[in-house]
Amino acid sequence: MAKKKSEFSPNDFVVYPAHGVGKIVSIETQEVAGFELEMFVIAFEKDKMTLKVPTNKAEEVGMRALSGPDVVADCMKTLKGKAKVKKAMWSRRAQEYEQKINSGDLIAIAEVVRDLHRADDQREQSYSERQLYEAALERLTREFAAVGNGNEVDAGLEITDTLASRAVPAA
Repeated sequence: MAKKKSEFSPNDFVVYPAHGVGKIVSIETQEVAGFELEMFVIAFEKDKMTLKVPTNKAEEVGMRALSGPDVVADCMKTLKGKAKVKKAMWSRRAQEYEQKINSGDLIAIAEVVRDLHRADDQREQSYSERQLYEAALERLTREFAAVGNGNEVDAGLEITDTLASRAVPAA
């Protein structure tokens, strides 16, 4: 059986759906239950966490390369759009938001940020709404920064400025 060459290499930034942007530190071989397993060692600096993912399972778990500039541009369009809030119960919506955040799909994450964003003059967010909003915003910011110039502050400002620009209600 020919070994499939991995699409990821050390020093590549990748997106792991449940944790966001991480950097492959190395690829190592480890013996697990008598089998030799090749593993990606991924560091998530901000979370002070290291994750080992078997190279043959990377695609299956949804690990992917960073989004391209075209996807980032689509996200900006999504952020400029009108918030779509379903009339479902909060617990059901919260579950859907959580799934979108953990999907690793940047556009889905942008939808959560757009839908949960509150302008200063809007009603206060509940604690759980704010938690979901901040989690989605952080994922979006980290990937924007990794795709762009690596500066999370600039990426965060770009996102919040875009959200603020759409907050102006039509007269």
